[in-house]
Amino acid sequence: MTAPPAGNCALRELLAIMERLRSADGCPWDRAQTFASIAPYTIEEAYEVADAIERNDLPHLKDELGDLLFQVVFHAQIGRESGHFDFDAVAAAIRDKLVRRHPHVFGAAGLAPADAGGRRAGADDRMSGALSVGEQSAVWEDIKAGERAAAADSVSALAGVPLALPALMRAFKLSKRAARVGFDFAHASETADKVAEELAEVREAAEANSGAAASAETVEEIGDLLFAAANLARKLDVDAEAALRAANLKFERRFHGMERLAAQRGLEFAGLGLAAQEALWQEVKRGE
Repeated sequence: MTAPPAGNCALRELLAIMERLRSADGCPWDRAQTFASIAPYTIEEAYEVADAIERNDLPHLKDELGDLLFQVVFHAQIGRESGHFDFDAVAAAIRDKLVRRHPHVFGAAGLAPADAGGRRAGADDRMSGALSVGEQSAVWEDIKAGERAAAADSVSALAGVPLALPALMRAFKLSKRAARVGFDFAHASETADKVAEELAEVREAAEANSGAAASAETVEEIGDLLFAAANLARKLDVDAEAALRAANLKFERRFHGMERLAAQRGLEFAGLGLAAQEALWQEVKRGE
């Protein structure tokens, strides 16, 4: 299947629908929205895309990608109305960025003209396909770092890591940025030792806290432990967010299994003691 042309009719119609919805005689709700008010919906749609991928539900994925595209179109229409940018400018920006960050594909000079067969050659075709995945990632990160350094407000190696990211993902990215400028353990074992150190500090803070609610110190130490765990995941080349999602799904699957076993035996799961519940957990685990 070939990619649709840039002037795809469905896309033009989608842009026209969005413009109509925001017009004076369009939808009152759509007209009332701002970048800030629809941002939560944009995040929600991105998560629904990830969920469809996780479940390998390709028909649903198609629908969710459409919903996410609509969010881009919505933001672009608001940008157009404010005179800041439009959909074409958004598309051009990501086009230029992709070319700039793939010099091994398009060449250092950028996108070369297409030949008679529609093929685009880089400034040096010998670079095409010459990089491993790891080398390509390093080139990508180096170019991104150069872009940040060129920006007037990006003086820190940590600049530009969005505050709105999920906390675990942001911890992963912050530690990755710090590692790029040398602030990193040499070996994963040292990072694991840091996790153990932070866990010991959580225990110490919790034991010192006699109140019903967690102390500020305990909260802080838990945060340090989670950050250290995210850093260990990075050091082991594990996507911490994906790993935690998988752990959540595994916990749900096993918990539902315990509940089913208890029901099959005429037992009320909530009325069982911890030892009996643990025995069910181990039984479910062995059966996987």
